[in-house]
Amino acid sequence: MSPLDVPLPIATERLLLRAHGPDDLDDLLAFHSDPDVVRFVPWPVRDRVATGETLAVKLDQAELREPGQWLVLAVEQRETGRVIGEVLLKWASERQGELGFAFAHDVHGQGYAAEAATAVLDLAFDGLGFHRVSAVVIEGNDASARLLGRLGFRQEARHVDGAHFKGVWATQLVFALLEDDWREPSAVG
Repeated sequence: MSPLDVPLPIATERLLLRAHGPDDLDDLLAFHSDPDVVRFVPWPVRDRVATGETLAVKLDQAELREPGQWLVLAVEQRETGRVIGEVLLKWASERQGELGFAFAHDVHGQGYAAEAATAVLDLAFDGLGFHRVSAVVIEGNDASARLLGRLGFRQEARHVDGAHFKGVWATQLVFALLEDDWREPSAVG
């Protein structure tokens, strides 16, 4: 398959979704090191060294060259220039993707995750031609499950002890959104 064209940056009303840069370290550390933020994401609480190592990998994750790759974008507050989170889109397979996100604790509940996710879903469906985007949430992450519902995702599955997550068995909730439901929100049941 040919690489997918990802035009960056993506501007929204309050945010700039862009490739990570070397200067993002301090902002990333603020939420990568927060136990409340990383509770439901795959990575552990990170110190400065671990966050720096992770940032070095993220510097090369602003393109989708082949299925299986993750697009990892910094979510920058346009007003302040601060990176307040990350939004991810995996090119899972032919016309299918997977959405992920994490945001600093002090900006939770302010609509930033919805704004960033909406922009990435526009990219996925309208820019990249995806047919389906899924999202996997660890049971108990009620805020993310509610957000996915507001975005039009439907819960398709509940995998009891479906993943060994941070040393324990965890139940996974699988959500998905189809392109027709994204374009015609009234079709969501």
